[in-house]
Amino acid sequence: MNELFPDRPTHRWAHLLFSGRRLVWLAYLGVVLIWATTPLAIQWGTLDTGFAFAAVTRMFIALVCCLLVLFLGGIRLPRHRRALLSYLVAGGGLFVAMLSVYWAAQRLDSGLMSVIFGLSPLVISLLAAFWLEERLLSPTRLLGMALGVVGLGIVFIDDGLRLAEGAAAGIAVLLFAVLVNAATLVGLKRIADDSAPLATTAGSLLVAAPLFLLAWWLDGAALPAQLNWRGGLSILYLALFGSVLGFALYYYIVRRLDSAQVALILVITPLLALLVGQRFNGEQLPPQVWLGAVVIGLGLLLHQRGNRAVAAPQVVSDR
Repeated sequence: MNELFPDRPTHRWAHLLFSGRRLVWLAYLGVVLIWATTPLAIQWGTLDTGFAFAAVTRMFIALVCCLLVLFLGGIRLPRHRRALLSYLVAGGGLFVAMLSVYWAAQRLDSGLMSVIFGLSPLVISLLAAFWLEERLLSPTRLLGMALGVVGLGIVFIDDGLRLAEGAAAGIAVLLFAVLVNAATLVGLKRIADDSAPLATTAGSLLVAAPLFLLAWWLDGAALPAQLNWRGGLSILYLALFGSVLGFALYYYIVRRLDSAQVALILVITPLLALLVGQRFNGEQLPPQVWLGAVVIGLGLLLHQRGNRAVAAPQVVSDR
Protein backbone atom coordinates (compact mmCIF):
# COMPACT_ATOMS: atom_id res chain seq x y z
CA MET A 1 0.00 0.00 0.00
CA ASN A 2 1.40 3.40 -0.96
CA GLU A 3 1.22 6.20 1.57
CA LEU A 4 2.58 9.71 1.29
CA PHE A 5 5.85 7.97 0.38
CA PRO A 6 6.35 4.54 -1.18
CA ASP A 7 6.68 1.57 1.15
CA ARG A 8 10.40 0.98 0.88
CA PRO A 9 13.15 0.63 3.52
CA THR A 10 14.51 4.19 3.13
CA HIS A 11 11.06 5.57 3.87
CA ARG A 12 9.90 3.29 6.67
CA TRP A 13 9.62 6.27 9.01
CA ALA A 14 7.09 7.86 6.64
CA HIS A 15 5.20 4.58 6.31
CA LEU A 16 4.92 4.35 10.09
CA LEU A 17 3.99 8.01 10.41
CA PHE A 18 1.13 7.81 7.93
CA SER A 19 -0.36 4.41 8.65
CA GLY A 20 -3.29 3.51 10.84
CA ARG A 21 -6.79 4.86 11.30
CA ARG A 22 -5.83 7.46 13.89
CA LEU A 23 -3.20 8.98 11.66
CA VAL A 24 -5.71 9.25 8.84
CA TRP A 25 -7.59 11.63 11.10
CA LEU A 26 -4.38 13.53 11.87
CA ALA A 27 -3.99 14.06 8.14
CA TYR A 28 -7.65 15.15 8.08
CA LEU A 29 -6.93 17.70 10.81
CA GLY A 30 -3.92 18.95 8.87
CA VAL A 31 -6.07 19.59 5.80
CA VAL A 32 -8.64 21.44 7.91
CA LEU A 33 -6.00 23.72 9.46
CA ILE A 34 -4.29 24.42 6.13
CA TRP A 35 -7.55 25.19 4.35
CA ALA A 36 -8.77 27.34 7.25
CA THR A 37 -5.75 29.64 6.83
CA THR A 38 -5.91 29.64 3.02
CA PRO A 39 -8.52 32.45 2.57
CA LEU A 40 -6.48 34.98 4.54
CA ALA A 41 -3.27 33.92 2.78
CA ILE A 42 -4.96 34.37 -0.60
CA GLN A 43 -6.17 37.82 0.43
CA TRP A 44 -2.71 38.92 1.56
CA GLY A 45 -1.05 37.39 -1.50
CA THR A 46 -3.27 39.18 -4.01
CA LEU A 47 -3.26 42.68 -2.47
CA ASP A 48 -0.43 44.01 -4.63
CA THR A 49 -0.13 41.33 -7.32
CA GLY A 50 -3.57 40.55 -8.73
CA PHE A 51 -5.29 37.18 -8.52
CA ALA A 52 -3.92 35.76 -11.79
CA PHE A 53 -0.27 36.42 -10.97
CA ALA A 54 -0.67 35.16 -7.40
CA ALA A 55 -2.35 31.97 -8.60
CA VAL A 56 0.17 31.12 -11.33
CA THR A 57 3.13 31.91 -9.05
CA ARG A 58 1.72 29.68 -6.34
CA MET A 59 1.19 26.80 -8.76
CA PHE A 60 4.67 26.88 -10.27
CA ILE A 61 6.44 27.21 -6.90
CA ALA A 62 4.37 24.27 -5.67
CA LEU A 63 5.19 22.24 -8.77
CA VAL A 64 8.95 22.83 -8.46
CA CYS A 65 8.93 21.98 -4.74
CA CYS A 66 6.84 18.87 -5.26
CA LEU A 67 9.07 17.57 -8.06
CA LEU A 68 12.14 18.30 -5.92
CA VAL A 69 10.73 16.27 -3.03
CA LEU A 70 9.99 13.37 -5.35
CA PHE A 71 13.51 13.54 -6.81
CA LEU A 72 15.27 13.72 -3.42
CA GLY A 73 13.13 10.89 -2.10
CA GLY A 74 13.77 8.71 -5.12
CA ILE A 75 10.05 8.55 -5.79
CA ARG A 76 9.01 7.90 -9.36
CA LEU A 77 5.99 9.52 -10.94
CA PRO A 78 3.72 6.60 -11.91
CA ARG A 79 2.73 6.52 -15.57
CA HIS A 80 0.26 3.67 -15.69
CA ARG A 81 -3.22 4.31 -17.06
CA ARG A 82 -4.98 4.83 -13.76
CA ALA A 83 -2.34 7.26 -12.48
CA LEU A 84 -2.40 9.33 -15.68
CA LEU A 85 -6.17 9.50 -15.52
CA SER A 86 -6.04 10.68 -11.90
CA TYR A 87 -3.57 13.44 -12.88
CA LEU A 88 -5.90 14.67 -15.59
CA VAL A 89 -8.97 14.61 -13.36
CA ALA A 90 -7.26 16.19 -10.35
CA GLY A 91 -5.33 18.78 -12.37
CA GLY A 92 -8.24 19.74 -14.58
CA GLY A 93 -10.57 19.97 -11.60
CA LEU A 94 -8.03 22.03 -9.65
CA PHE A 95 -7.64 24.52 -12.48
CA VAL A 96 -11.33 24.96 -13.30
CA ALA A 97 -12.54 25.09 -9.69
CA MET A 98 -9.81 27.41 -8.39
CA LEU A 99 -9.98 29.75 -11.38
CA SER A 100 -13.77 29.96 -10.93
CA VAL A 101 -13.37 30.72 -7.24
CA TYR A 102 -10.81 33.45 -7.92
CA TRP A 103 -13.04 34.98 -10.61
CA ALA A 104 -16.13 34.88 -8.39
CA ALA A 105 -14.19 36.40 -5.49
CA GLN A 106 -14.08 39.68 -7.40
CA ARG A 107 -17.89 39.87 -7.26
CA LEU A 108 -18.81 38.20 -3.94
CA ASP A 109 -17.75 38.71 -0.36
CA SER A 110 -16.07 35.84 1.43
CA GLY A 111 -19.05 35.08 3.67
CA LEU A 112 -21.43 34.41 0.82
CA MET A 113 -18.77 32.35 -0.95
CA SER A 114 -18.38 30.17 2.13
CA VAL A 115 -22.14 29.63 2.34
CA ILE A 116 -22.28 28.55 -1.29
CA PHE A 117 -19.33 26.18 -0.88
CA GLY A 118 -21.14 24.76 2.14
CA LEU A 119 -23.42 23.08 -0.42
CA SER A 120 -20.51 20.87 -1.50
CA PRO A 121 -21.20 17.99 0.92
CA LEU A 122 -24.72 17.59 -0.44
CA VAL A 123 -23.52 17.76 -4.05
CA ILE A 124 -20.71 15.27 -3.37
CA SER A 125 -23.06 12.88 -1.59
CA LEU A 126 -25.55 12.96 -4.44
CA LEU A 127 -22.84 12.35 -7.05
CA ALA A 128 -21.22 9.61 -4.98
CA ALA A 129 -24.55 7.88 -4.36
CA PHE A 130 -25.18 7.54 -8.09
CA TRP A 131 -21.60 7.22 -9.34
CA LEU A 132 -19.91 5.23 -6.55
CA GLU A 133 -23.03 3.58 -5.12
CA GLU A 134 -21.98 4.72 -1.65
CA ARG A 135 -24.68 4.68 1.02
CA LEU A 136 -24.65 8.41 1.66
CA LEU A 137 -28.30 9.40 1.49
CA SER A 138 -29.63 8.16 4.82
CA PRO A 139 -31.95 10.59 6.62
CA THR A 140 -29.44 11.05 9.45
CA ARG A 141 -26.61 11.95 7.12
CA LEU A 142 -28.73 14.31 5.05
CA LEU A 143 -30.03 16.01 8.17
CA GLY A 144 -26.51 16.37 9.57
CA MET A 145 -25.12 17.93 6.41
CA ALA A 146 -28.20 20.14 6.03
CA LEU A 147 -27.67 21.45 9.56
CA GLY A 148 -24.06 22.20 8.67
CA VAL A 149 -25.18 24.26 5.70
CA VAL A 150 -27.85 26.00 7.80
CA GLY A 151 -25.19 26.81 10.41
CA LEU A 152 -23.00 28.40 7.77
CA GLY A 153 -26.01 30.37 6.57
CA ILE A 154 -26.56 31.69 10.09
CA VAL A 155 -22.90 32.67 10.40
CA PHE A 156 -22.88 34.62 7.15
CA ILE A 157 -26.52 35.72 6.93
CA ASP A 158 -25.74 39.44 6.92
CA ASP A 159 -23.13 39.14 4.18
CA GLY A 160 -25.36 36.84 2.18
CA LEU A 161 -28.12 39.44 2.07
CA ARG A 162 -25.87 42.16 0.69
CA LEU A 163 -25.36 41.35 -2.95
CA ALA A 164 -22.92 43.56 -4.78
CA GLU A 165 -23.13 44.43 -8.47
CA GLY A 166 -22.44 41.38 -10.62
CA ALA A 167 -23.21 39.01 -7.74
CA ALA A 168 -25.59 36.89 -9.81
CA ALA A 169 -22.82 35.98 -12.25
CA GLY A 170 -20.45 35.36 -9.34
CA ILE A 171 -22.92 33.02 -7.67
CA ALA A 172 -23.47 31.10 -10.90
CA VAL A 173 -19.72 30.66 -11.46
CA LEU A 174 -19.16 29.65 -7.83
CA LEU A 175 -21.92 27.06 -8.01
CA PHE A 176 -20.15 25.73 -11.10
CA ALA A 177 -16.93 25.55 -9.04
CA VAL A 178 -18.80 23.58 -6.35
CA LEU A 179 -20.01 21.12 -8.98
CA VAL A 180 -16.53 20.75 -10.50
CA ASN A 181 -14.92 20.26 -7.08
CA ALA A 182 -17.50 17.61 -6.17
CA ALA A 183 -17.14 15.81 -9.47
CA THR A 184 -13.33 15.84 -9.11
CA LEU A 185 -13.43 14.26 -5.66
CA VAL A 186 -15.91 11.58 -6.70
CA GLY A 187 -13.99 10.99 -9.91
CA LEU A 188 -10.75 10.37 -8.01
CA LYS A 189 -12.47 7.84 -5.79
CA ARG A 190 -13.93 6.08 -8.83
CA ILE A 191 -10.50 5.92 -10.52
CA ALA A 192 -9.11 4.45 -7.27
CA ASP A 193 -5.47 5.06 -8.12
CA ASP A 194 -3.17 3.97 -5.27
CA SER A 195 -0.13 6.03 -6.26
CA ALA A 196 1.63 8.00 -3.52
CA PRO A 197 -0.37 11.16 -2.77
CA LEU A 198 2.72 13.30 -3.41
CA ALA A 199 2.95 11.75 -6.86
CA THR A 200 -0.71 12.52 -7.50
CA THR A 201 -0.10 16.08 -6.32
CA ALA A 202 2.85 16.47 -8.70
CA GLY A 203 0.89 14.98 -11.58
CA SER A 204 -2.09 17.24 -10.98
CA LEU A 205 0.17 20.31 -10.77
CA LEU A 206 1.87 19.31 -14.04
CA VAL A 207 -1.58 19.47 -15.62
CA ALA A 208 -2.84 22.58 -13.82
CA ALA A 209 0.25 24.85 -13.83
CA PRO A 210 0.42 25.36 -17.64
CA LEU A 211 -3.31 26.09 -17.65
CA PHE A 212 -2.87 28.75 -14.97
CA LEU A 213 0.01 30.21 -16.99
CA LEU A 214 -2.27 30.42 -20.00
CA ALA A 215 -4.99 32.07 -17.89
CA TRP A 216 -2.47 34.64 -16.59
CA TRP A 217 -1.33 35.38 -20.14
CA LEU A 218 -4.92 35.81 -21.34
CA ASP A 219 -5.51 38.14 -18.38
CA GLY A 220 -2.72 40.42 -19.67
CA ALA A 221 0.35 38.79 -18.09
CA ALA A 222 0.72 41.77 -15.76
CA LEU A 223 3.66 41.78 -13.32
CA PRO A 224 3.28 43.47 -9.92
CA ALA A 225 5.04 46.81 -9.49
CA GLN A 226 6.20 45.66 -6.06
CA LEU A 227 5.71 42.68 -3.78
CA ASN A 228 5.76 43.27 -0.03
CA TRP A 229 7.07 40.67 2.39
CA ARG A 230 3.60 39.67 3.63
CA GLY A 231 2.32 39.07 0.11
CA GLY A 232 5.43 37.12 -0.87
CA LEU A 233 5.31 34.94 2.24
CA SER A 234 1.60 34.32 1.69
CA ILE A 235 2.19 33.07 -1.86
CA LEU A 236 5.05 30.89 -0.62
CA TYR A 237 2.88 29.51 2.20
CA LEU A 238 0.09 28.69 -0.24
CA ALA A 239 2.55 26.98 -2.56
CA LEU A 240 4.26 24.83 0.09
CA PHE A 241 1.41 24.13 2.49
CA GLY A 242 -1.76 25.00 0.59
CA SER A 243 -0.73 23.13 -2.56
CA VAL A 244 2.04 20.57 -1.89
CA LEU A 245 1.37 19.38 1.66
CA GLY A 246 -2.32 20.25 1.66
CA PHE A 247 -3.10 18.44 -1.58
CA ALA A 248 -0.94 15.44 -0.65
CA LEU A 249 -2.81 15.04 2.65
CA TYR A 250 -6.08 15.64 0.85
CA TYR A 251 -5.49 12.89 -1.71
CA TYR A 252 -4.33 10.65 1.14
CA ILE A 253 -7.61 10.97 3.07
CA VAL A 254 -9.73 10.84 -0.12
CA ARG A 255 -8.62 7.22 -0.59
CA ARG A 256 -9.33 6.19 3.00
CA LEU A 257 -12.56 7.96 3.94
CA ASP A 258 -15.90 8.08 2.20
CA SER A 259 -16.83 11.12 0.15
CA ALA A 260 -19.17 12.70 2.69
CA GLN A 261 -16.53 12.60 5.44
CA VAL A 262 -14.04 14.33 3.17
CA ALA A 263 -16.69 16.84 2.11
CA LEU A 264 -17.23 17.91 5.72
CA ILE A 265 -13.90 19.75 5.48
CA LEU A 266 -15.79 22.30 3.41
CA VAL A 267 -18.29 22.72 6.25
CA ILE A 268 -15.74 23.09 9.05
CA THR A 269 -13.13 25.33 7.46
CA PRO A 270 -15.20 28.50 6.81
CA LEU A 271 -15.90 28.97 10.51
CA LEU A 272 -12.27 28.37 11.42
CA ALA A 273 -11.26 30.80 8.67
CA LEU A 274 -13.36 33.47 10.39
CA LEU A 275 -11.52 32.89 13.66
CA VAL A 276 -8.19 33.15 11.85
CA GLY A 277 -9.33 36.40 10.24
CA GLN A 278 -10.36 37.81 13.60
CA ARG A 279 -7.05 36.94 15.21
CA PHE A 280 -4.65 37.97 12.46
CA ASN A 281 -6.59 40.48 10.37
CA GLY A 282 -8.67 42.31 12.97
CA GLU A 283 -11.99 41.05 11.59
CA GLN A 284 -14.97 41.25 13.96
CA LEU A 285 -17.21 38.25 14.59
CA PRO A 286 -20.95 39.06 14.91
CA PRO A 287 -23.06 37.25 17.55
CA GLN A 288 -24.68 34.93 15.00
CA VAL A 289 -21.31 33.23 14.53
CA TRP A 290 -21.68 31.43 17.85
CA LEU A 291 -25.24 30.29 17.08
CA GLY A 292 -24.00 29.07 13.72
CA ALA A 293 -21.18 27.19 15.46
CA VAL A 294 -23.68 25.33 17.65
CA VAL A 295 -25.81 24.36 14.64
CA ILE A 296 -22.72 23.20 12.72
CA GLY A 297 -21.61 21.12 15.72
CA LEU A 298 -25.01 19.42 15.90
CA GLY A 299 -24.82 18.72 12.18
CA LEU A 300 -21.38 17.16 12.52
CA LEU A 301 -22.56 14.94 15.38
CA LEU A 302 -25.53 13.72 13.35
CA HIS A 303 -23.40 13.12 10.28
CA GLN A 304 -20.77 11.14 12.19
CA ARG A 305 -23.52 9.02 13.70
CA GLY A 306 -24.65 8.22 10.17
CA ASN A 307 -21.07 7.30 9.22
CA ARG A 308 -20.79 4.37 11.60
CA ALA A 309 -22.49 1.92 9.30
CA VAL A 310 -20.31 2.81 6.30
CA ALA A 311 -16.86 1.26 5.86
CA ALA A 312 -14.04 3.15 4.23
CA PRO A 313 -13.64 2.13 0.57
CA GLN A 314 -10.73 -0.07 -0.43
CA VAL A 315 -8.25 1.01 -3.08
CA VAL A 316 -7.27 -1.54 -5.69
CA SER A 317 -4.25 -1.12 -7.93
CA ASP A 318 -4.35 -1.94 -11.65
CA ARG A 319 -0.60 -2.65 -11.85
